[in-house]
Amino acid sequence: MVLGAYFTTGRIIFIIFFVIVFGSLIVWSYKKDFKNHERYYKNSGKKVAIYGGIIIAVFVAIRFLFGN
Repeated sequence: MVLGAYFTTGRIIFIIFFVIVFGSLIVWSYKKDFKNHERYYKNSGKKVAIYGGIIIAVFVAIRFLFGN
């Protein structure tokens, strides 16, 4: 086993425990704040997509205009 040289049994158990607990806390926190997300961040995904697209378009245009 290749990973056996790097990870002891205790480390593997800790990693599994950490991932499960951390993931659970993130899901719990998101569910707890879901109403605030709907209230304060309404349509923010669309704004991020639009502004991100504009930034990418500007960088691509600069790349084509000025070469490498």
